[in-house]
Amino acid sequence: MLSERRLEVLRAIVQDYVGTEEPVGSKALTERHRLGVSPATVRNDMAALEDEGYIAQPHTSAGRIPTDKGYRLFVDKLTNVKPMTAPERRAVQNFLEGAVDLDDVVGRTVRLLAQLTRQVAIVQYPSLTRSTVRHVELLSLAPARVMLVLITDTGRVEQRMVDCPAPFGESPLADLRARLNSRVAGRRFADVPQLVQDLPEAFEAEDRGTVSTVLSTLLETLVEESEERLMIGGTANLTRFGHDFPLTIRPVLEALEEQVVLLKLLGEVGDSGMAVRIGHENAHEGLNSTSVVSVGYGSGGEAVAKLGVVGPTRMDYPGTMGAVRAVARYVGQILAES
Repeated sequence: MLSERRLEVLRAIVQDYVGTEEPVGSKALTERHRLGVSPATVRNDMAALEDEGYIAQPHTSAGRIPTDKGYRLFVDKLTNVKPMTAPERRAVQNFLEGAVDLDDVVGRTVRLLAQLTRQVAIVQYPSLTRSTVRHVELLSLAPARVMLVLITDTGRVEQRMVDCPAPFGESPLADLRARLNSRVAGRRFADVPQLVQDLPEAFEAEDRGTVSTVLSTLLETLVEESEERLMIGGTANLTRFGHDFPLTIRPVLEALEEQVVLLKLLGEVGDSGMAVRIGHENAHEGLNSTSVVSVGYGSGGEAVAKLGVVGPTRMDYPGTMGAVRAVARYVGQILAES
């Protein structure tokens, strides 16, 4: 365990290095920060921090920079994240409230996160498996063809064409629509199969095949893996940090192109709370020079998806964590009200 004084020295080194991009020396620390000790004591503390792997000397200059281990301790010991100002909060709220549908919400969220943090923003679409049914619509397109429209509580809309085994009239279709919604509206997706299993028995024998086909399509829609969609934005922001990546930003860009990698990154976040993965804590080798800040978002205290940012390890962690958390809260509110 570090003493409080050495922890204060580490905090000062992280803050100065993030702000100046220059390795930090003991003289600069004592001039910029009220550490309450002599430069010689600061030098001793820096030597101890280096011995324990929290800071490193990138070249033969007197300056030191934080290591992944140093950033980790800095983040773990953060007492508070940087709150957004009142004008920033109003701007975020106004921008997100202008969204017209779920795609627009996700698109606006990506742009907003990238602008606020000046990092790469990633937003996952709300997961179907964590959603509840708001409404099921059935539309007749032809005597034996029906369009099924599933609307979730998060505003997500899924459409499927159903080819029926026999013609299905408007009257039985309206009956099926009413019976279906009375059973599943407001219920969790996981509960739907049990709620509709005996529904075909409520219809005439000649219509049961079609009812079963419609229900099969509905159940397939509930469990489809294609739900794992996400949107990414702000990749160009990485070009501002070229010197923060050891050789080239190419491995980072290649990793960001792989949706499986990004979904795994976001999947490491618990339903509640925020996750910060620093440098080599990221399993994907291409992201070893980056940090990932992510959090779940949703309504009613339950996360339906994740969002976050990717940037260099030399990151304004308090500010980035504050922005990510605030945006997630606003997106959750908008989904709850939609």
